[in-house]
Amino acid sequence: MTVAGCTFHPERRIAHELGDIQRAMTCQSPGFAGFGEAYFTAINPGKVKGWRRHREMTLNLVVPTGRVRFVAIDHDGDVPQQYILGDRQPHGRLTVLPGTWLAFQGLGDTPGLVLNLASIEHDPAEAESVPLESFDFDWSAKA
Repeated sequence: MTVAGCTFHPERRIAHELGDIQRAMTCQSPGFAGFGEAYFTAINPGKVKGWRRHREMTLNLVVPTGRVRFVAIDHDGDVPQQYILGDRQPHGRLTVLPGTWLAFQGLGDTPGLVLNLASIEHDPAEAESVPLESFDFDWSAKA
């Protein structure tokens, strides 16, 4: 089962002897819905941020360092779908459409760094949050 509001897009990872280059997105990429702002958020190992649903913003999420589990639930509250991004994972970007509930958890031993290439600027009035207990998901399950 997949969540209608989420799509994983493989992106290029270019090996370089001095350090790899990881593409995040271009204006021609699937999921590009305009540009409002780019920001980073960190998530500590074992911690969970969410649930949040945007009414207008399309999120394009990339994890350049660390490992992060994203859990998405569509507007009907159907079965959660999880995506793991970051180190030791196929490099890519997760597009999350407006109306999709999302929460995320830091995995591993180091903080995960999440880049959001958002379609609009942050506006606290266009999103809503609910407590983690609002949806049935076992965050202790091994990812």
